[in-house]
Amino acid sequence: MALDILSPALEKYIKENSTAEDTVLQELTRETHLKIQMPQMLSGHLQGLFLEFVSRMVQPRRILEIGTFTGYSAICLAKGLTDDGLLYTIDINDELEPINTKYFAKAGISNKVKRISGDAKKLVAGIDETFDIVFIDADKQNYAAYFDLVIDKVRKGGYIIADNVLWSGKVAEENKNKDTQAIHDYNQQVVKDPRVINYILPLRDGLNIAQKIA
Repeated sequence: MALDILSPALEKYIKENSTAEDTVLQELTRETHLKIQMPQMLSGHLQGLFLEFVSRMVQPRRILEIGTFTGYSAICLAKGLTDDGLLYTIDINDELEPINTKYFAKAGISNKVKRISGDAKKLVAGIDETFDIVFIDADKQNYAAYFDLVIDKVRKGGYIIADNVLWSGKVAEENKNKDTQAIHDYNQQVVKDPRVINYILPLRDGLNIAQKIA
């Protein structure tokens, strides 16, 4: 359950006064909630719209996503790709591939997405690309490892964005379980790394946005 930073009324107001969720994403949201366990893992309208904004501003040629789930965030990120752009998305759960394939086709991005099934810790090193954006939204205890794997594959000026970095507010509590501690450790790792500047955006469950500067 994500931290409720905004009141329901204010969140409703923001949605009503922001660009509407497109029909493909609406359909994907419905199907995810009907058929998939833990549908709250979906990025959702406001976070997805923010990811789309970032992608459109950066106009990336290459994106890496760690954690595909049902494909919502991949569709949003792909909207800013250059004409020759490509998004690599990795998920350990190959049972989700049919829904990914279905909605990537509906969104018209099948030719811009390369979905890879397996353990990202073993796969990232084998991807010979330089990325403009990396989006991390997978198992929390490996966030630090993912950062170490991708940092040298991100171009100077590129971005590493990690989801769920507030963890329902638990990161600020004294007693932390393993997942909470792992996320706190990730936030500490990023803020102390001289190769990046970063900001934690309190959107939904928190996004740690790091730009590579060196």
